[in-house]
Amino acid sequence: MQLNESTKGLGASIFAFVLWGLLPIYWKALNTISAQEIICHRIIWSFVFAGGLLVFSRRMGEVRQAFSSFRHFGQMMVSGFLIGSNWLIFIWGVNAGYIVECSLGYYINPLVNVVLGFMVFRDRLRPVQWLAIAFAVIGVLNQVIQFGKLPWIALFLAFSFALYGLTRKMMRLGPISGLFVETAILSVPASFFLISFMSRGQSALGTQGMDINMLLIGCGAVTSIPLILFAYGARRLKLATLGLLQYIGPTGMLLLGIYMYDEPFGTATLITFSLIWVGVILYSVESWLYIRQQVIVGTDLG
Repeated sequence: MQLNESTKGLGASIFAFVLWGLLPIYWKALNTISAQEIICHRIIWSFVFAGGLLVFSRRMGEVRQAFSSFRHFGQMMVSGFLIGSNWLIFIWGVNAGYIVECSLGYYINPLVNVVLGFMVFRDRLRPVQWLAIAFAVIGVLNQVIQFGKLPWIALFLAFSFALYGLTRKMMRLGPISGLFVETAILSVPASFFLISFMSRGQSALGTQGMDINMLLIGCGAVTSIPLILFAYGARRLKLATLGLLQYIGPTGMLLLGIYMYDEPFGTATLITFSLIWVGVILYSVESWLYIRQQVIVGTDLG
């Protein structure tokens, strides 16, 4: 039986989000190495992997847009900095024992996107969206009151990824082309740091065994493959469906943090997550109903 395009898109998207949810396992396997060195390898090998894909598919011409003007190049520098810093804090957070807090950041992220849309594009927020944001804010405040500190890792991941998405929205570059340009820009400082590690005899590559070597080189593939699958699925699925699927990733991270790596998840943290889950559910259901209504209205008018 031949699968239709929507079914193939659904399968690819689910697989992409599952891979993102399981990513902490990969970084935990490299926990003998500093997050700074891991991020340098992730940048370099992602650049190589993405470049190879573009050459193989004969799509290197797509990257010309990034260099067509100083403005475009500046935007790619900003997006590169945002995604690079997001990767660094995520890897550090995972290996420092904050997988649960990392997952919280990616639950909050869609609501941050809504706030940025309101602030930057003057998007009008519907009442239920305001309510969803209020629940998320109360959840964060509960964490502050209970533990006496902001969940800064979660907030950094949520805002850096939201700002990254906002910056990338301004350029019509595909995910792999964009990744290639961003990592090309970041490869300059990453190469400098790797050379510095090697000169001090602190480089993990070639000194900690073949398994570590393969994991470091594989950073390019684990970064690029979910992006390819997501891009494939996004072209074949409705936005509302993708919006619901995106929570597979943080749910996977949360379960890993609690059940595989025994991170603490007490009553106070449960209350925080519960408040944010309520906000996420309100936002998701309202968005799905709104998009469905728009489709019905559009069909009737047609």
